[in-house]
Amino acid sequence: MEINDNGFIFSDDVNLVDVKAVHHYLSTQSYWAKGIPKETVQKSIANSLCFGIYKDGKQAGFARWVTDRATFAYLCDVYIENDFRGLGLSKKLMSLMLFHPDLQGLRTYCLATLDAHQLYAQFGFKAVANPEKLMEIRIKDIYHK
Repeated sequence: MEINDNGFIFSDDVNLVDVKAVHHYLSTQSYWAKGIPKETVQKSIANSLCFGIYKDGKQAGFARWVTDRATFAYLCDVYIENDFRGLGLSKKLMSLMLFHPDLQGLRTYCLATLDAHQLYAQFGFKAVANPEKLMEIRIKDIYHK
């Protein structure tokens, strides 16, 4: 899938992903993956359904789904570079990702966010109905050794 919209290319072609740019953003700009090793980013991209936004051959945004493509998908590592924020790119990206053929008919779509609840609510995401059912193992500061 590849769409050209006002000079921005939206694509699920993992070969277009600029791993160096994604790593730089995640390791230095994100609140959820500061310090993440490049090798970890490479492995996560290789094992996910990835979407990129490109402008003039540069990575303008990124997101990925961790999914079995049958029942479950977890959205993560969503970002738009600062220079391209406020242009509606995240909304366009969400629309494309949710209607991707590999993500139709799933039982559960989920994500975690600290500050983008309003964006995701526009696409049907809401607070977890039964949070008491959810459990996790969280390794605090795993990338800060």
